[in-house]
Amino acid sequence: MAQEEAGSLPEVLARVGAAHGIPDLAQKLRFYDRWAPDYDQDVATLQYRAPRLAVDCLTQAFPGLPHSALILDVACGTGLVAAELQARGFLQLHGADGSPEMLNQARARGLYQRLSLCTLGQEPLPSPEGTFDAVLIVGALSDGQVPCSAIPELLRVTKPGGLVCLTTRTNSSNLQYKEALEATLDSLEQAGAWEHLVACLWTAGSWLPPSWRWYLAPLPRMASSPASSTCTESRRQPRLRK
Repeated sequence: MAQEEAGSLPEVLARVGAAHGIPDLAQKLRFYDRWAPDYDQDVATLQYRAPRLAVDCLTQAFPGLPHSALILDVACGTGLVAAELQARGFLQLHGADGSPEMLNQARARGLYQRLSLCTLGQEPLPSPEGTFDAVLIVGALSDGQVPCSAIPELLRVTKPGGLVCLTTRTNSSNLQYKEALEATLDSLEQAGAWEHLVACLWTAGSWLPPSWRWYLAPLPRMASSPASSTCTESRRQPRLRK
């Protein structure tokens, strides 16, 4: 198929809708491969604010996070989250994504110390337990992308007491996934895997329906049980992390 071309607002909205409507993950990743060269231009057209809002949430939830913190950007795409982190002085950044062409675009930014091809939900993240001070996943928690069952894997690679920041959509097409995600996060919190720090609802931009907002979830906080993700601290016991 021909490479996706950057276009007008209606064209970009149609492309986003098409991406959300692809149920098969392998097919969706091929779509992102084709979209990669024009992705940044398209999301700029949409005034896409999720990367900035997620990093805002992270820094507000943990204002003492040192600039030397090692941060993992899961489903990093072209590196929009890394650009926001770098602007705030965070330079120790790793990224992972399932699209090779998106990773090529991210690599061209020169902001990551390490980039890995990894499809979360189908394979584990390529990092040992308790590696990262903070883990973010922005824009990939929806039906047909990262399954809710992958949340413990985010916690596994987070240090005890570290942070996990998640975003998801609340528009009607994603409500079932959002409910399942919230149930997963609640279950992990009840199990003592992490502690919820903050949840925020933000409109993503004037181009979106009012119901499309960003929800930031908990982060892991302590040390050795399974950790969980979102904007919270995780309380681990020896085996978990945030």
